Amino acid sequence: MRINHRTIPERTCIACRQVRPKKELTRLVRTADGILIDATGKKAGRGAYLCRRPQCWEMGLKGNRIEQALKVTLSDANREELRRFARSLAPEERLA
Repeated sequence: MRINHRTIPERTCIACRQVRPKKELTRLVRTADGILIDATGKKAGRGAYLCRRPQCWEMGLKGNRIEQALKVTLSDANREELRRFARSLAPEERLA
């Protein structure tokens, strides 16, 4: 009898440094058009992950953690778009 052991992909939040299942994190990806929020987790480009907690988004945006992870300088428009997304997280996601 064979037992199928599938490994769950894990990633590290760039703000709190906790390792979590990939599906629990939000992926940011650097593209030629700038920084995008990658809901599918499959877009091509350099990626970084953040928890869905407001503290992690604040930490990532306040310092330069996102910029370091993606090796890019965030424009004011990119920074505001990411802040808008962080404010739009559903309450159950915000507490996770």
